Amino acid sequence: MKIKNNKEITTLAICVTVVFVILGLLTIVAVLTDDEDEKDDKETVALKDKKKESDKEEKDSVVINKPLEGDPYKELDELIGLEDVKEEVRSLANFVKVQKMRQEKGLKTPKMSYHLVFTGSPGTGKTTVARIVARIYKDLGILKQGHTVETDRSGLVAEYVGQTAIKTNAIVDSALNGVLFIDEAYALVPDARNSGDYGQEAISTLLKRMEDDRDRLVVIIAGYPKEMERFIDSNPGLKSRFNRYIKFPDYTAEELYRIFLMYTKKNEYTLSQEAGVYLRERLEDVVEHKTRNFGNARYVRNVFEKSIQHQANRVSRIKSPKDKDLTEITKEDLEGLLKIEN
Repeated sequence: MKIKNNKEITTLAICVTVVFVILGLLTIVAVLTDDEDEKDDKETVALKDKKKESDKEEKDSVVINKPLEGDPYKELDELIGLEDVKEEVRSLANFVKVQKMRQEKGLKTPKMSYHLVFTGSPGTGKTTVARIVARIYKDLGILKQGHTVETDRSGLVAEYVGQTAIKTNAIVDSALNGVLFIDEAYALVPDARNSGDYGQEAISTLLKRMEDDRDRLVVIIAGYPKEMERFIDSNPGLKSRFNRYIKFPDYTAEELYRIFLMYTKKNEYTLSQEAGVYLRERLEDVVEHKTRNFGNARYVRNVFEKSIQHQANRVSRIKSPKDKDLTEITKEDLEGLLKIEN
């Protein structure tokens, strides 16, 4: 009886030991699995973040602007400078208006293209005017929505065979009933050193959609004058569809000064008399020695943004700043900012 009890105890001990070993192994497996799951989760999050960043970069090359409320003709008139541009846009609007009147009377109307070519340097207001033109076209009944989809080569051309047409069609779809604005459009034309470029595929796709959706799509292309001339001449289809050009001149020093004042007023700043004199003098020098890549209004905007940052650094050293201190831009805030761009 005693031996039997000992055997039972031994058997029970072995069973208990086996149970603990199994539990231990399960615990180890669970820990390892959790570590792997955690690793997988981290990798998944990292991949998602990477995809988000990639999607963001892709979206950054396409900007969709809904039409603003208000009178587009008034906004056109209020633009600083650009007198010839304003006259061209008004003339275009008048022509469209009269042709619609003739059509309503049953009179013959010539077939016309509403597509436009904007030529000029960076920062001369091409994008702003494109948005206004879209709203004018809506007002005239040419477009139903009057929004603008703004893009460039990167928004139309893909990296792999067969994807450019898909990408371009998607952009066109988003622009239907509005204006598709393509900045630096000449970049779509490949040069002799890059014969495998997919830019021509984007152009062919765009031309087809301009024909298929001619009642729902207006395309405005923009860029430097010589480059845009080369771009148009590269394809007979482009030449037949884009026959109306509007030239955007560089801003004068006085116009750039007025643009700077516009930024100060819009953001509730003032310019001291000494700062105003200094700004005029420096802008005249900058315009006189400007290069081909001069940013015009963008240049002035950058100067303004840097000047209020300098102003903030200066005001932060004042123990009890007054209202004037908080709003006034001084010569000190502008010094060293108005450099000639290379």
